[in-house]
Amino acid sequence: MSAPLLEVRSLDVFYGDAQALVGVSLAVPKGEIVAIVGANGAGKSSLIRAIAGIERARSGEVLFAGKPITRLPPHRICNLGIGQVAEGRQVFPSLSVAENLAMGALLPRARASAARTLNEVYALFPRLAERRGQLAGTLSGGEQQMLAIGRCLMGQPELIMFDEPSLGLAPTVVQEVFRTIRMLHEKGLTILLVEQNVALSLKLSQHAYVLENGSIVMSGAGRALLHDERVRQAYLGL
Repeated sequence: MSAPLLEVRSLDVFYGDAQALVGVSLAVPKGEIVAIVGANGAGKSSLIRAIAGIERARSGEVLFAGKPITRLPPHRICNLGIGQVAEGRQVFPSLSVAENLAMGALLPRARASAARTLNEVYALFPRLAERRGQLAGTLSGGEQQMLAIGRCLMGQPELIMFDEPSLGLAPTVVQEVFRTIRMLHEKGLTILLVEQNVALSLKLSQHAYVLENGSIVMSGAGRALLHDERVRQAYLGL
């Protein structure tokens, strides 16, 4: 395993008196896909939000490239190179495709290369190029997911966090999204994948963690967990 690009150490997150994350520790090695799997309410989105600086951890720390980022505001964390494709896509519906993509390049780290990155995004998603003048709110769910990924790429991330990328999408579109994630990984990006589709996630990832009730209960190679009897019974219905 290569050195971690992202490391989470003993993270505790609360919403009022309710604890969402309990001493969560994990590592995301540079250049790998790491999956976080678990049921609804397990704490997966809370973990993503804490890494992104949207939720403040009560204790523990997050390190990116060896430097602590736990107390930084979200915009500074983004500008360090951590991108996020949020649950539910969250595109700007009243803006065009091109305007949504331009929003992704507002980070200082991304401005100088915005034109080149835009060409790369359109090459990756030709449908976005065809619809560049169309309002984002009129796109299909799959097209909006492409736009959300493209907008994230415009920020020149080193690591992308995907929060439930298959949610609400047709099975054929889900396969397309996962092919895109694999392609981004092949281009050298580091991926943290939070996803309810346990089988697809474990097949795709080099390493995976199982989150239950806010705690990591299992970890290991993705394909090894895919064949673990406890995982198969709890998450795959086998």
